[in-house]
Amino acid sequence: MNPAARALTTTLDDADVRVLLLENIHADGRDFLRGKGYDVRTEDGALGEDELIEAVQGVHLLGIRSTTYITPKVLENAPDLMAIGAFCIGTNQIDLPATTERGIAVFNAPYSNTRSVVELAIAEIISLARRLHEKSTAMHAGVWNKSAAGSHEVRGRTLGIVGYGNIGSQLSVIAEALGFKVAFYDIDDKLALGNAQRCSTLEELLEMSDVVSLHVDGRPGNAGLFGDEQMRLMKPRSLFLNLSRGIAVDTSALKAHLESGHIAGAALDVFPVEPKRQGDPFESELRGVPNVILTPHVGGSTEEAQQDIGRFVASKLRSYASFGSTSLSVNFPEMNLPADDSRTRLALVHRNAPGVLATINGLLGEREVNIEAQSLATRGEIGYVVTDVDVPVTPSVMTELANLPETIRLRQLS
Repeated sequence: MNPAARALTTTLDDADVRVLLLENIHADGRDFLRGKGYDVRTEDGALGEDELIEAVQGVHLLGIRSTTYITPKVLENAPDLMAIGAFCIGTNQIDLPATTERGIAVFNAPYSNTRSVVELAIAEIISLARRLHEKSTAMHAGVWNKSAAGSHEVRGRTLGIVGYGNIGSQLSVIAEALGFKVAFYDIDDKLALGNAQRCSTLEELLEMSDVVSLHVDGRPGNAGLFGDEQMRLMKPRSLFLNLSRGIAVDTSALKAHLESGHIAGAALDVFPVEPKRQGDPFESELRGVPNVILTPHVGGSTEEAQQDIGRFVASKLRSYASFGSTSLSVNFPEMNLPADDSRTRLALVHRNAPGVLATINGLLGEREVNIEAQSLATRGEIGYVVTDVDVPVTPSVMTELANLPETIRLRQLS
């Protein structure tokens, strides 16, 4: 058996499934899993690597948001872990190759908070254009400064969107409805929505935009994407937003361009280093810089979005744990499987190699195990085969399946 393999040779009843949810995941997700009979434990904040290793002992399902990092060391010390739910859009905080190698399914919520992030972007663009943040701060300090200087409408301005995925494309549609001209740049070939103009280079977009908004993912290639060179290409007195990934922006360069007046205002919701827990101190060189809006990674933090995410990801974790379904998994072959309490289900994750299915079926046939239904899907280097049989499989047969050289993980579901 692959050294990374983990064979669960006994069936887990729902009451035996242990769940750990971190980072204030919405109560609807917790309550959904508890309602299915799972043993659910919650923690308010993120956990560091050593803390997480201790916390995941005996845990089958783990729920995180964006601040908890799932490293190979964590996975090596989590032998019972079957699946991870990222209750957010991104999964860059999870070492996906390592989870796949160990047969751990990963699920996320790629669409649930899109609207919330877009609404925050629109609100911040208007606030920066009207200098509302500065005016509010002055009013709280007792200063009445009624002036139109530096305050502008957004109608007729050009919004440049860097990254035209789910969020960037929806921002494009709503911004156009407000009277923006929209341009976008993406490394992939994306269909322009409405009257949006596709730019062939990032430089082309920067030179034409009055507002630049970043909506990129956290892949390593996006680290340092936006620095002094890119900011110099922006139009004088333009606005800048980053609601995507903190690693994408050089904040020292941004501060310099804000203080010089080349960039008239900025809004940031993400930072290279973020506090792990509520109330922890926040440090940034952008604190106190005029016409800069700083928010604590709340782009998707609306009640509506978090409720939707909680329900969505929790349902994916439950479908995998109880039925073996991998629909919308980030790293596994997709298989949408219905519940069937009348049969015993074997879920086997294996290395994608020729002849695995024939070997499995031959072994079951020799042991007089009747196959009533079977599905196989592959994705890259792994395969996933789910077999429904008419009787529970004996521990000895499970051991034989687990000992196949291609087996990564094996479960028997009732």
